[in-house]
Amino acid sequence: MAKNIMIQGTMSNAGKSLLCAGLCRIFKQDGYRVVPFKSQNMALNSYITEAGGEMGRAQVVQAEAAGIAPDVRMNPILLKPTTDVGSQVIVNGVVQGNMRAMEYYKRKREFIPAVMDAYNALATDYDIIVIEGAGSPAEINLKQEDIVNMGLAKLVDAPVLLVGDIDRGGVFAQLYGTVALLEEDERARIKGTVVNKFRGDKKILEPGIKMLEDLCGVPVAGVIPYTHVDIDDEDSLSERFNRGNERKLLDIAVIRLPRISNFTDFSPFERYENVSLRYVDKVADLHRPDMILIPGTKSTISDLKWLRQSGLEAAVLKAATSGTLVFGVCGGYQMLGRTVSDPDQVEAAGVAKIAGMDLLPMDTVFHGEKVQTQTSGTFVNIEGMLSALNGISYEGYEIHMGRSEESLNPVTGNGNVYGSYIHGIFDAPGVTDTILQALCQQKGIDFASLGTFDMKAYKEQQYDKLADAVREGLDMELVYRILNREV
Repeated sequence: MAKNIMIQGTMSNAGKSLLCAGLCRIFKQDGYRVVPFKSQNMALNSYITEAGGEMGRAQVVQAEAAGIAPDVRMNPILLKPTTDVGSQVIVNGVVQGNMRAMEYYKRKREFIPAVMDAYNALATDYDIIVIEGAGSPAEINLKQEDIVNMGLAKLVDAPVLLVGDIDRGGVFAQLYGTVALLEEDERARIKGTVVNKFRGDKKILEPGIKMLEDLCGVPVAGVIPYTHVDIDDEDSLSERFNRGNERKLLDIAVIRLPRISNFTDFSPFERYENVSLRYVDKVADLHRPDMILIPGTKSTISDLKWLRQSGLEAAVLKAATSGTLVFGVCGGYQMLGRTVSDPDQVEAAGVAKIAGMDLLPMDTVFHGEKVQTQTSGTFVNIEGMLSALNGISYEGYEIHMGRSEESLNPVTGNGNVYGSYIHGIFDAPGVTDTILQALCQQKGIDFASLGTFDMKAYKEQQYDKLADAVREGLDMELVYRILNREV
């Protein structure tokens, strides 16, 4: 059976996901067959595997770092929030339905067999399992039914590294406070603490580290420097949303919908030095971009109403009329049609039918069965501004409840307005380049001035850069001793 190590955090966004990815890369570099695991993930960014199962993107990133194909066993439970008090529950890649938070809390121990089956199957196929916790293990009001932090650590007998984020301040209180709130047997599982996202001279930390080790009774296993790596984030805490509104040679605006999902679809546009990709939720910030992207959403109808009420719908319509390239993906694609209907209240938005933006000649109807599939092919029959895509290969995946007329082609287009159900459609070689070339031609600028890159090589470089930073900051000798149960 595989050895394991678990990364827990003092809070959300402490850096657990990237630290797990870094460890996956390090163990791969050191010659081990390594696999990531997170029993329960709450995120709107998801992925469809080759087998058609849905899982969280954080474990997809970690699998890429480990050099293996994504597998729903890496994330047996995925929760996709539909409202402030409810989520769609996905187990082993398959939708189980929508549940309110209290209902899921009462029932989640029913899913332990699914979690353990997934874990045990991975444990027979790999040498090391890197486990990611969720939020904080010291949520004392939720600990009784925990299956993702210490509850899971007990089930799989995992040693734990506890990570705190020093960039936000208060890291010593975070780490010691978390340890102090744990039960005695839980504290015994913590084999070290980690100070993450550190900037500056490590010598300044040394007195605090000594005191922290005395207070917690375990060593500080590492101080990891704040590292700028271009690796996909999994949730709305993404730093992408906090970037400034600087506009570059080509300017692309992404509408930041309230329930935005799979915003990583647009990552390929960020790789070009002279292309700005801005997330916009106010008309005043839209300005006059060269392209407007409308992303996926967990609630098309609710977010379409928000788009209308915020004034952004009118702004997008005006831009489309003036010739601006508009592209919608999944839920954003549905919004571009004539109508969106939900007669069975699949989205639970309280609306049976709503008018769309009427930029594409199609109607969407929601059904109870979810489309989950990987897809690939060649672009055909595309007219207008993006006609140069014809003949280029694409690949990606679909995750949606709605079915739309005129959606058989990978891209439906009308002059300068286009849409697609395919997530990841911009990732394939040549797709993003072709779209940017069309924008450059319209604007009268040289495409070469944007800068190009090899996406696959770039990703590998970023994972190696992350591994270098984690290896530099962590006491890897201690980590291996923890893995071997010598600590």
